[in-house]
Amino acid sequence: MSIKLRLTVMSFFQFFVWGAWLITIGIYWFGTKQWDGTQFGAIFATMGIASLFMPTVMGIIADRWVNAEKLYGLLHLLYAGTLFYIPQINDPKEFFYVMLLAMCFYMPTLALSNAISYNALTTGQYDLVKAFPPIRVWGTIGFIAAMWLVNLSGNKASASQFYIAGIGALGLSLFSFVLPKCPPKNIKPEKKSFAHTFGLEAFKLFGSYKMALFFIFSMFLGAALQLTNAYGDVFLDEFRFFPKYSGSAVIKHSTIFMSISQISETLFILAIPFFLKRFGIKNVMLISMFAWVLRFGLLAYSDPIGGLWMIVLSGIMYGMAFDFFNISGSLFVETSTNAETRSSAQGLFMMMTNGFGAIFGSLISGWAIDKYFTLNFTVIEDLANYLQTEVTNPILRTFLQERQVAVLENGLLSKVVLLKDWHHIWLSFAIYTFILAMLFALLFKHKHNQNKLNV
Repeated sequence: MSIKLRLTVMSFFQFFVWGAWLITIGIYWFGTKQWDGTQFGAIFATMGIASLFMPTVMGIIADRWVNAEKLYGLLHLLYAGTLFYIPQINDPKEFFYVMLLAMCFYMPTLALSNAISYNALTTGQYDLVKAFPPIRVWGTIGFIAAMWLVNLSGNKASASQFYIAGIGALGLSLFSFVLPKCPPKNIKPEKKSFAHTFGLEAFKLFGSYKMALFFIFSMFLGAALQLTNAYGDVFLDEFRFFPKYSGSAVIKHSTIFMSISQISETLFILAIPFFLKRFGIKNVMLISMFAWVLRFGLLAYSDPIGGLWMIVLSGIMYGMAFDFFNISGSLFVETSTNAETRSSAQGLFMMMTNGFGAIFGSLISGWAIDKYFTLNFTVIEDLANYLQTEVTNPILRTFLQERQVAVLENGLLSKVVLLKDWHHIWLSFAIYTFILAMLFALLFKHKHNQNKLNV
């Protein structure tokens, strides 16, 4: 098996084992377990918490003591073990701690997979610019394949999604034995400060107004990145509570419709060089922010029938929203720092978006949805009116039975039924990203020169 083929297989399953549950965990949480939104926000924050320290620690270990591919295989083995245990959990607090452990094992493998690929391609004297993107795009394809498999197999609301991801992770762990060797450098480290060793010197960049502003906006936009991953599939799935939408393709295959976002991502990557040359980094990042506004706004007014086109267009917008900021932002960091701080600055960029931003977005959105955007129904007539149906509708009655809610003689429900006000949830997200975009346009000063991508 050639080097490029082995790296392609690794890239495919690297994201397959994430995509098998990342988009559908909300359906399992809210629909199957019926746990609350604040606790769910904490689940998505585990990725951010793990991203704050684990990639750095594992990177140091791989640089100094253990082959990267061996460490990669071990981490996926441990990740698989936690995934196999998750279906046994019936307490949301325990779920949080186990998921945090799973993310501590998984998040470092994202960086390790890149290190293994770059080392193998460089050793094989490949052109990285030409060779790596076709390999990396299979990661997105793996993510899409996992989403489709979970949806078409009828497991988007079941614990089987974690078994599917676990089997994939176990297989990837075994596959690591045939990955190209990526040994530690075995270079004796020079005497360096604690701050230099752990990449903390990058925080000196906050002394520059321009860089500090960029990192702060990265954090706040990083919060928005988590919202559709956490709530997108839940939003589409909950249309099944409305009898008039029952049987629609969106409800049956909500995860497949969500995969439009990942398909779009692969396409917009190809458009980035043109947009950067034509408009410059600041404007490309602004386009990304307004794409988030449009995505959230479209979701606010969409539905599975008359508003289906909005759901599809919002998925297309995701590629522009996600890729344009992350890639142009990474390029801005790359070309705005010197060789001594460049790597740690990239780590800081990821920490602000996937770390602090993810934690902020997950926890605040979960709290806000619970407090301001959760509807309480205690009377069946009010619930029927909201769902735009009659109190005798069999679909409504089935919905109540699934939640173990009985209708009393006076029309009261035996317990409160909670539904989310998705229209105002998405509108609030749209307003949030619109404010970010306007502030970024006013405060972030950056001159574009067509002869150079970033200046």
